[in-house]
Amino acid sequence: MMMRALSSVFGILIVVLAVAGPASAQVIETQARQAILIDKTTGTVLFEKNADERMPTSSMSKVMTMYMLFEALGDGRLALEDRLTVSERAWRKGGSKMFVEVGEQVRVEDLIRGIIVQSGNDASIVVAEALAGSEEEFGRRMTERARELGLESTNLVNATGWPDPDHYSTARDLARLAEALIDDYPEFYDYYAETEFTYADIRQSNRNPLLYRNLGADGLKTGHTSDAGYGLMASAERNGRRLILVINGLESASARAEEGERLIEWGFREFETELLFDANEPVDEAWVWQGDPASVPLVVGEDLYLTRRRGAESEMAMSVRIEEPVPAPLTAGAHVADLVISMSGVPDRIVPLVTGAEVGQRGFFGRIASSTSYFVMSLVQ
Repeated sequence: MMMRALSSVFGILIVVLAVAGPASAQVIETQARQAILIDKTTGTVLFEKNADERMPTSSMSKVMTMYMLFEALGDGRLALEDRLTVSERAWRKGGSKMFVEVGEQVRVEDLIRGIIVQSGNDASIVVAEALAGSEEEFGRRMTERARELGLESTNLVNATGWPDPDHYSTARDLARLAEALIDDYPEFYDYYAETEFTYADIRQSNRNPLLYRNLGADGLKTGHTSDAGYGLMASAERNGRRLILVINGLESASARAEEGERLIEWGFREFETELLFDANEPVDEAWVWQGDPASVPLVVGEDLYLTRRRGAESEMAMSVRIEEPVPAPLTAGAHVADLVISMSGVPDRIVPLVTGAEVGQRGFFGRIASSTSYFVMSLVQ
């Protein structure tokens, strides 16, 4: 592959930006045993601590329970108005409860709120048994689906996050799970922003402390057990920019609230995400062998954003990796090159460049002229 500095009709383009990434310096600490903070638009990790360390999930794994339920709603296996039966096992389960009664038929939408807002272990088991026949089988299916979502360090054996040595995840996997749920089921995500729900004349408040702190927070889930400590999966959005936070292993609910707020505020304050190229905006052009026309614009297939630290500018170079000339004919959208974004201390970011237009092949005499021109140029070089 040939590498050349990024050129266009405007000449050589060198952009000055500070790109945050896993290798960037971190200037904040946390009391949490495990933590990760991600800018969702670019996937940039703004901060991490023991993010790949295996940890108990407590009730945070109920986000996976909800992903499975939303999937069933999405493909028509269930509807919000359907009613599911409460088993004795679900009714007897300890810990946080929605307070359903054995034998009761409960609306799916009520169970959603009972799990998300009230963190009901009973409601979680009702859903598990309805979808898989048993909680054990549901745990197996959850783990299988987690693998398909790329959560390689996650193993789940129950629907509630109840302590079990074989029920675990990592902060990074839980952050990926939050991203997947938000992306795949936006029509159901609003449930996570609800601050209270009343069932059986018992009103309970959402345990997510960030919902009450004017941060732009709109999800997701708290958790606590003696082994896991206090944990939080959180997401907040401001001006179209979304951050995802996972913290775990804190010593108290107040510490969880304070650390959650502090890290979210830090992420919004210290970093910004900017649009570098619009989708289908020409980034460069490529010479097309025997093409009509003889060149084709190279574009990014979707909007290209970069996350950078505010005020910490250093030179970032962009170059195009391509083997020229590209042979004709070409269809629009063909991947023929890569945009390489390089900065000291940060792994190169490789972005595919595709053809911005269709290019036909020259006629017989045009191909002869093109071949002659290429032969002359190769002699000069």
